[in-house]
Amino acid sequence: MRSPVLPLTWHLARSSGRRGLQSQLLAAGAAAVGAFVLLVMIAACAGSGTRADRTAWRSPEPARDGTAVQALATTYVRHEPLTVVSLAQLPGRPPTPAPPGLAAFPRQGEMYVSPALAKLLDRLPARQLADRFPRVREYGTIGAAGLASPDELVAVVGRDPADPALSEAAADSASWFDEDQAARAVVAGFSSGKVSLFTAPDRTMALLGVVLLGMPVVVLAAAAGRLGAARREQRLAALRLAGATPRQILAMTALEAAAVGAAGALTGALAYLALLPVLARVPYGIGSWYTAELWVGLPWLAAVVAAVTVLITVSAVSMLRQVATSPLGVAQQADPRRTRWIRAAVFVAAMACVFRSTGGGELKPRQLLGLLVLFYGAFWLFGPWVVDRLGRIVGRFARRPATLLAARRLSDDPRGAWRTVSGLVLAGFAAGFFSVSQIGADAAQYRDQVAVITESGAQARHTAAEARAALARSGVTATVTVAGEDEFGNLLAGSPGLIVRISGGSGGTERLDTAVTALTPLAGVHAPYTRDYATAYERASIDRIGEVSTATLALSFLVATASAGLTAAANVLDRRRVYGLLRLAGTPLRVLDRARARETVLPLVVLAGGTTAMGVYGSYQLNKAVGATIDATGALQLAACVVVGALAMVAAIGAGRPLLRRVTADPARTTD
Repeated sequence: MRSPVLPLTWHLARSSGRRGLQSQLLAAGAAAVGAFVLLVMIAACAGSGTRADRTAWRSPEPARDGTAVQALATTYVRHEPLTVVSLAQLPGRPPTPAPPGLAAFPRQGEMYVSPALAKLLDRLPARQLADRFPRVREYGTIGAAGLASPDELVAVVGRDPADPALSEAAADSASWFDEDQAARAVVAGFSSGKVSLFTAPDRTMALLGVVLLGMPVVVLAAAAGRLGAARREQRLAALRLAGATPRQILAMTALEAAAVGAAGALTGALAYLALLPVLARVPYGIGSWYTAELWVGLPWLAAVVAAVTVLITVSAVSMLRQVATSPLGVAQQADPRRTRWIRAAVFVAAMACVFRSTGGGELKPRQLLGLLVLFYGAFWLFGPWVVDRLGRIVGRFARRPATLLAARRLSDDPRGAWRTVSGLVLAGFAAGFFSVSQIGADAAQYRDQVAVITESGAQARHTAAEARAALARSGVTATVTVAGEDEFGNLLAGSPGLIVRISGGSGGTERLDTAVTALTPLAGVHAPYTRDYATAYERASIDRIGEVSTATLALSFLVATASAGLTAAANVLDRRRVYGLLRLAGTPLRVLDRARARETVLPLVVLAGGTTAMGVYGSYQLNKAVGATIDATGALQLAACVVVGALAMVAAIGAGRPLLRRVTADPARTTD
C-alpha cells in the first residue's frame, strides 16, 4: 500500500497560505546564509594551509648530496616584506630542479620576480627598490605555484657560488631578529622546507575564527528549522488526533524541513560559487587569494549542503516530541516548556573545567579551541535555564502589563526566547574576546631608523663615512651613529654596526626605502633592516589576530542579527492567535509591542553581559600565553561592539513591528 506521507506533506505545504510560504522562504534564506558562511569559513582554513605550503620551498633544507646553494633573505619596501631567494648551481654537481613557479633553475645573472614585485619595480624609482638587486636586462616571472598570494613580493636571484650573499657567513644569525627571515644551506631540491614566517599563523588564526563563528551559524540554522514551529505543531497535532501515527507525523515534518533546508543550502552554495572571484580579492595576511585556493571541492560542498539540511531537519523534528506523545496538550497549548536544574549543573562543571585549564599555564592552540567549543556548548545548555528563571523573577516583581506579558512568555517558552537572542549573546563572547586582544610589541623608538650590521666595531667606523656619503648622494638627511657591541637598547640589539636615524622632509616611507637601498651595497652579507624587520615575528601573529577579529566580529554580528530577526518574525507569525485574543480582550497594540521588545531585551542584557565578560577573560588568557599585554584602546572597541550589538537588536525587533500590526489588524479572524 502506498504511503500517504509524501502527498499529504505536499498538500499541506501548498495549502499553508501566504504566511506559511513566508515562513518557508525565511527558513530557506537562513539556510542559504548558513551554508554560505560555512563554505567561506572552510575555504579560509583550507586556503590558508595551501598558501603556507606554497612558501615552504623558500626556506633552505640542508641535503647530504646537495647540488646548489640557497640563501633566504628578507627586506622591506613600503613596510611590506620582500622575500629574496638567492640560488647558485654548484659546479660538477647534477642539475638542480627548478623551484616552484620557475620554468628553469636560474643561471647566474638571471632574476625572477613575482607579478606584484614587477609592478612595484616599474612604479618606484630605482633608488628606492631596484638598486638593491643586481642589474639585469629583463626579469623573469614567478608563477602561481611558487607564490602564496598574487600580492606577494618575491624575488629569485641567480648568483655565483662565491657571491657573499651565499657565503656561510650569511647563515650565521648576526641578530636575534633574523629568525625565519634569513637562512642558508646546500640543497638538492625544493620539495620540503619550513613554511614562511608570513604565512605560518594564517591557518591557526582562521581556525580560531571558524570556532567562534561556528556556533552563531548553528544558531541560525536551528532557528531556520523552528520557523513556524507553533503553527506546525497545531496542524500536526490535529492530524495526530485524527489518527496519524507518530512516525507519519515525524516523516511529514522531516520531508518538509529537508526540502526547504536543501533548497536554501543549495542556494547558499551557488552564491559561494558565484562570488569566488569576489572573495578572492578580500585581503588576508600577505594579500589577496588565488581563486583556486578558496575552492573547497565538491566533497566539502556536498557535505556542507547536507550538514545544513540535516541540522534544519533535526531542529524541526526535535520540536515534535510533545505532538507525538501528547497531541491534546499541544492542541490546547497547555504544556509550558520548563527547564531543569541539570542544565545549571552542567554549566557549572564546564566552567570549572575551563577555569582550571586556563589557570595552569600556557595552552596549545588546539587546547584553546577545545575550550572555546566547550564554553559554547555549556552556554547553549545554560541559556534557556537562565531565561526561565529570569521570567519567573521578573513576573513576580512586574508592575506594568507589558513587563508581565514579557515575563510570562519567557517562563512559558524559555527555549524560544533563548533562540531569539542566542546569536547575539554568543557574538558578545567574540566581541569581548577580540576587542581587547589587540596586542603588540612596543617598537616606537625604532621609527625612521635603519640598522647596518658589520663584522666588527672597527669596520663599523670605516663604513660610517661611506654610509654618510651614500645617503647624501641619495638626498636623504640622516644621522649615522656607530653602536658598540655591548649596547642592547637599539635596533642592532648588541651586534656591531651602524644606526642611521633619518630626519627632515616629508614622505617618511619613501626616505626610509631610499636609505635602505643606498646602504645595501655597504652592508655585506647582512642586508640593512628597519623596525619592520625587527618586529616581524610578533607582527606576523598580531596582524592575523587583528584581521580575524575584524572579520569574525562583522560576520558574527551579521549572522546573529539575521538569526534574531528571523526568529522574531517567526514568533509573531506563530503567536498570531495569542496576539489576536489579547487584542480582542482590549490590550493596546503598543503594549503588545513593548512586551515583545522586553521579552528580547531582558535576557539579552543579562546573558550578553556574562558572555562578554567571559570573552574578555579568554582574551586575557591568550595574551598571557603569548607573553603580551592587553591594549588599553580595546575598551573603546568593546564599547563600540556593544553599541553595534544593541543597534542590531533594535533593528531586529523593529523589523517585526509591521508584521505584528498586520497580523493583529483583524483580531477576530486571526483567532479563528
